[in-house]
Amino acid sequence: MNFDPRYSGRNFASVGTRPIRPDGVDKVTGRARYGADFNMTGQLVGRVLRSPHAHATIRKIDTSKAEKLNGVKAVITAADLPDLTDGDAALYDILDNCMARKKALYDGHAVAAVAAVDARTARQALKLIEVDYEVLPHVTDVDEAMKHSAPVLDDTIFTEGLEQKPVKSSNVTKRSQYGHGDIHEGFGRADFVVERSFKTEQTHQGYIEPHACVASVSSDGTADLWVCTQGHFVYRQHCAQLLGMEASKLRVTSSEIGGGFGGKTHVWAEPVALALSRKAGRPVKLVMTRDEVFRASGPTSATSIDVRIGARKDGTITAAEATLRYSCGPYAGMWAELGAMTAFACYRLENVRTVGYEVLVNRPKTAAYRAPSAPMAAFAVESAVDELAKEIGMDPVEFRIRNAAQEGTRSSYGPVYGPIGIGPTLEAAKNHPHMKAPLGKNQGRGMACGFWFNFGGQTCTDLNIGMDGSVSLAVGTVDVGGSRASLSLVAAEELGIAYEQVKAVVADTSSLGYNDMTDGSRGTFSSSMATISAARNAIKILRERAAQMWDVPVDDVVWENGHAIAKGEKYGNLAALSLKEIAAGSGKTGGPIAGHSELVADGAGVSFATHICDIEVDPETGATRVLRYTVVQDAGKAVHPTYVEGQYQGGAAQGIGWALNEEYVYGKDGRLQNPGFLDYRIPVCSDLPMIDTQILEIPNPNHPYGVRGVGETSIVPPLAAIANAVSNAAGVRMTHIPMSPPRILAAIEAEREWSK
Repeated sequence: MNFDPRYSGRNFASVGTRPIRPDGVDKVTGRARYGADFNMTGQLVGRVLRSPHAHATIRKIDTSKAEKLNGVKAVITAADLPDLTDGDAALYDILDNCMARKKALYDGHAVAAVAAVDARTARQALKLIEVDYEVLPHVTDVDEAMKHSAPVLDDTIFTEGLEQKPVKSSNVTKRSQYGHGDIHEGFGRADFVVERSFKTEQTHQGYIEPHACVASVSSDGTADLWVCTQGHFVYRQHCAQLLGMEASKLRVTSSEIGGGFGGKTHVWAEPVALALSRKAGRPVKLVMTRDEVFRASGPTSATSIDVRIGARKDGTITAAEATLRYSCGPYAGMWAELGAMTAFACYRLENVRTVGYEVLVNRPKTAAYRAPSAPMAAFAVESAVDELAKEIGMDPVEFRIRNAAQEGTRSSYGPVYGPIGIGPTLEAAKNHPHMKAPLGKNQGRGMACGFWFNFGGQTCTDLNIGMDGSVSLAVGTVDVGGSRASLSLVAAEELGIAYEQVKAVVADTSSLGYNDMTDGSRGTFSSSMATISAARNAIKILRERAAQMWDVPVDDVVWENGHAIAKGEKYGNLAALSLKEIAAGSGKTGGPIAGHSELVADGAGVSFATHICDIEVDPETGATRVLRYTVVQDAGKAVHPTYVEGQYQGGAAQGIGWALNEEYVYGKDGRLQNPGFLDYRIPVCSDLPMIDTQILEIPNPNHPYGVRGVGETSIVPPLAAIANAVSNAAGVRMTHIPMSPPRILAAIEAEREWSK
C-alpha cells in the first residue's frame, strides 16, 4: 500500500490528550528492568582494566597471573578482538576505543578485561594483570592541541577539507565550511560590529543509569545481548561486525533506559562482554561504575569559538562569521561541523560563513548530548547577538525578530526553509508575562534562540490485532522519552479505538526489521509515521474482512471511528461492525489481522525554540540563583503534551547545569579529577525554579499529523540565555562556560580593575 506522508490537517480524538504513562507504575515500584537488573543462570562478572595514563604506548600486557587465579574464567586483551573492520576507519575507531591496541589514548581507556565467578575475584584478577606502558606527552585542551608544538595523537591523520593535503600530520582531522554571500562586503556595510571569543568546557550527559549489559554466546555461534541502549539494532550491527558474527545470530534486547541523551548511541563495553562470554563459554554481566562512566564513555566536546557579527543602525545584520574548534576525544568526529551548520540557523543572513575544526585530544571519545554541538555554537552566537543589540540600542527580542529566518529563507547551512517556528516563538516570548515581570537588585534577564535539524531514518513497525480487539504495537525505536504512550495514541487515533486498547512494546532485533538509532529526535516522528502506515494497512484488511462478512464489494466499505461502515442507501440494513467484532471472527475470514510498515522517514522538519531566564548574582561571591525560566518551542503537533512539556523542561534543566556548574576537570597529568557526582555537580531540585513551557504548533508538512521532533532543541538556548542573564545581572560579559562562582567573581573583579 502506498503511503503518503504529507500533512493533511485533521481533527484529533486521541492525539493531543494526556493519558497516564503506561510505564509509570512499574518504574516507581521497581518492577521495570533496567540494564543492570537482568541476570542469566551461571553468569560471570565482567570487569575492565583501564589505563591510568592520558597517553601511552602499550609495550606488553602479561595476563598469566590473572588467568591462573581461581574463579577466573576468561581474560581478554586486544588480541581477542582482532581487527575485522576491513579498512572501515570509523568502525576501527570503535574497536580501538572498546579495547586499546597499540596505545592508550586517554585516562580510562580499556586495555584488558576479565570474567570471574564474582566481583571480588574479578577485581583481584585486574590487579594481577601487568601492563608495561611507555608514557607519552599528552594534550587535553582543544586550543593547545591545535598548536604545532602539541603532541600528535595519530600520525596517520592529515587534515581533510583543505585545498591541498598537508604534508605533516596533526590533531586537526577535518576542516568544514558553510555559508553564502560575501562577508567582506557585508562587514563593509556594517555600522556596528561585535567580535568575541568564547570557550565551553566538556560536560557529561549525566544519565543516572550506568552502562550495563549481559552477554551470552553459545557454542553454536548464536548470541544474546541484553543492554541499556538508544539503538539495539545499531548495537547488533556494530557488535556483530567487530566480533565477526552474522547479525542474524545476535539477538539484542533493549532494557528500560535510565537516561541516555545521546550518550547511549555508541557501543562501549558491549563487544567486550560478548568477547568474554565467547571465551568463557558462559554469560557475562558487565556494569560500568560511575567512575568508568565519566572516564571512559562519551562526554560532549570542549570548544573554543570566535564570533563576529555586523549590523546597520536599523538593526539589520549585514554579515556574520564564526570559527569553531571542537574536541573529539582521540578519534575523528563531526562535532565542529554540526556546530558550524547550526550556529546561525535562526537568522536570515545575506552574508554568512562558518568554519569548523575537529580536534583530537587525550580525552574520552566524544558522544552526542541531545542536540550535539548546537548548544555551544548558540552560546557564542546568541551572546554576540545580545551584545550587538545593546550596541545598536535595540531590544534584544526585537533585534532577533527583525533578523529571524522565515519560510523561504536560505539557511546558513544551505537548504531553504519551509514553514518554520522561529518567528512565532520570538513573538510568543515577546508577549509572555515573564518578559514583562519586574527585576530586583543584582538580577538580570536573558533570552536566546535555538535550532536543531531533527532526523527521520529507517523505521519498521508491526501492528497486530488480537481476537478480543486489543492491539499490540511492536516498535524498534527505544522509548527514551515517552514514545510508547505517544505511539499508542497514534495507533488509537488511526484505528478509531480507545488508547487503553493499545499496548506498545519495544521489540528485540530478532522480532522486527531494522530500525536506526533513536537519536536526532526521531523516535516519535519516525515511528509515528510508521505506525500510521501500519494502522492504515491494517484498516485495509479490516475493510476487506467486513466486506467478506457482509458479502459486499470492499470499495463500498469505509472505516470511521473504529467501525467498518457499508456506504450507500442499499446497505441501510447493515449495522456497522466494530474492530472488536471483525477481529473476533478473523479465524473464519482469513486468519490474523495485522499491519506492517517499513519506511525511511524523510522530512523530519527543523525545530526552533526561544528561552527566557532570570538570574540573581551575588556580586561578593559570584554565586547564582535561577529565579525563573520559560521555554517556548514549536512541536509541530504535540502528540502527548505532557511528555512534550517534560522534554522542554528536561532540556532546560540540563542546560542550567551545563551553563552554571558542570565541567570535566583534568589535572596536569591528563587524568580526570572529578569522575563522580560528588565533584561533577548536576542540578538538583533545589537548584531549579519551576520551568514554564509554551507549546507552539506549526505543522511539519512532511508528516501526516504535522509532528516535529522535540527532544533536542530544548537544550540549545539555555547556555546562551543564562549567559545573557548573568552578564546583565553582573554587568560584565561572560564568555566561558560553565559560569561557576569563581569565574563570575573573577570577571566582576576584572571589570572593576578595567573601569578604574
